Amino acid sequence: MKALLKIAGFSFLLACAFSAEGIAQVVKDSPIKQIKISGYVGGRIDDCILHRVKAQDVDHLVEPFRHQDEKSRWQSEFWGKWIQGAIASYRYNRDPELYQIIKKAAEDLMATQLPNGYIGNYAQEYQLQQWDVWGRKYTSLGLIAWYDLSGDKKALEAACKVVDHLMTQVGPGKVDIVSTGNYIGMPSSSILEPVMYLYNRTKEERYLDFAKYIVNQWETPGGPQLISKAIAEVPVANRFPHPQKWFSRENGQKAYEMMSCYEGLLELYKVTKNALYLSVVEKTVGHIIREEINIAGSGSAFECWYGGNERQTQPTYHTMETCVTFTWMQLCNRLLQLTGNSLYADYMETAIYNALMASLKADASQIAKYSPLEGWRHEGEEQCGMHINCCNANGPRAFAMIPQFAYQVQGEDIYVNFYAPSEVDITLSGKKSVQLKQITDYPATDRIQIEVNPTKESDFTIALRIPSWSKKTVVSVNGNEESAVLQGAYLPLQRKWKKGDKISIQLDLRARLVEKNQAQAIVRGPIVLARDSRFNDGFVDETSVIVSKDGYVELTSVQAPDFAWLAFTAPMVLGSDLESNRTPRVVHFCDFASAGNTWDKTQRYRVWLPKTLNVMHSPYRPYNE
Repeated sequence: MKALLKIAGFSFLLACAFSAEGIAQVVKDSPIKQIKISGYVGGRIDDCILHRVKAQDVDHLVEPFRHQDEKSRWQSEFWGKWIQGAIASYRYNRDPELYQIIKKAAEDLMATQLPNGYIGNYAQEYQLQQWDVWGRKYTSLGLIAWYDLSGDKKALEAACKVVDHLMTQVGPGKVDIVSTGNYIGMPSSSILEPVMYLYNRTKEERYLDFAKYIVNQWETPGGPQLISKAIAEVPVANRFPHPQKWFSRENGQKAYEMMSCYEGLLELYKVTKNALYLSVVEKTVGHIIREEINIAGSGSAFECWYGGNERQTQPTYHTMETCVTFTWMQLCNRLLQLTGNSLYADYMETAIYNALMASLKADASQIAKYSPLEGWRHEGEEQCGMHINCCNANGPRAFAMIPQFAYQVQGEDIYVNFYAPSEVDITLSGKKSVQLKQITDYPATDRIQIEVNPTKESDFTIALRIPSWSKKTVVSVNGNEESAVLQGAYLPLQRKWKKGDKISIQLDLRARLVEKNQAQAIVRGPIVLARDSRFNDGFVDETSVIVSKDGYVELTSVQAPDFAWLAFTAPMVLGSDLESNRTPRVVHFCDFASAGNTWDKTQRYRVWLPKTLNVMHSPYRPYNE
């Protein structure tokens, strides 16, 4: 298939062809006309929109902009985060009431703009300090997103004025942008992203020049050295000395802000085609995957990289910030579009089903700031004297990203990235229309059927993501089995499709035993499992040996209790008294997202189970006798 083989051409064309949340691309001519996700994930998306996005007191978010009296705090990020999530949610469900909420939010915010172009909450003498430029970034992103949705030129003009005013304060011969704000200038210089969006929409060279200036400043002695340290293959947790004060300018490991800078660099790469930019992002992401991302698909502790992949079995304060989860998903989605590498979609799937779904409280009233792998989840603090925090503002963007990630289109090729019960209407070139309908309860079971219904018989390609964890995958079209199904890649199905054609997929959902640091966990397909004290079948923190054979655990699916989406039992030898407990006992597990989802501290859950040591066995020999 030509589009799949010519990767370089595929990358650029794909990036231009479809939109991902946060990128704020113009989507009026998007080939994806309508999509609806149902089932568990679809329900969680709907819950988030209803109870987090629409329930937000938006005037409360605008109020700080009416008073330029702040010295140090970050109230000005909340509006921009919320409105981007709201706009992406509206693109998904087309709720007219939500549109009016968004419209008023944008107009109210623009009404606070000063004659010099500034929109923010900092007093003039404190501008450029702490989180001021970071807040201007989110204001610009929100205004550009509203312009793309509505066509309101006043929003684009307002965003231009925000950045133009900033350029009177920072730049050549003025204050260096990396000297402003916190974390070695990363929050401030992440404004690179909306600067590039303004260039794309206005073609004004001053914005491209400013973007290049920002990237050049990264490599100055006081900058975060995001280019050179990536080239030198420095792990993201070791790029700067351990800070004496954690939340300070000297901390160079801040995960969310670091990834935000690289997102802006990818936008600059799309315009300049400087291969170095893509290379340093992929090098950095490679380190994040190997050294930071945990079994649930996210990372960080106290909001920073810390070598978390190796340390994930150790109970750790404040792990998996939801802002990090969202930004990691967004960075993977952008790289998926630029490279066509389906492994980035695999990382997305893991994060969605585990870290992201775990962050949303059962009643969808809150999004957790942190979602540890053991213990309990809890509400984040109210920040900056407001009734909101960064993750409650940012989390909905991640949920709204799922429909935009699920199906993507390039030319005559439809990429199926996410398996869930869903329907999508697509218009390909030449006004060829097709509806795809997924009939499945995956990942509860291993089978997926896709009904293909073009309005008339048409030639195009459906590229199926074959997950890297699925060692045995069977795909057939109208009952005819496909050959050369390769795990960790797209399977392109090119043919003349007609109404009623059916694709059948069977994925390998054998439960995998994962062992690390004398601890053990169970992963079934993309789903991480956890013990939960609400099953009342033992002490969740007790030592045990999970019975396995050839690296797989024989799970039994059971009726899920009210608190869980999925539930299983697994055979385990419990405790350290082997003579009394030699016979394996059946123990209950649920999906990680359901574990601890009431945020009740009297209930506990655990993913990594401490493994009882048996010195008579080889360290790598499973208990199977």
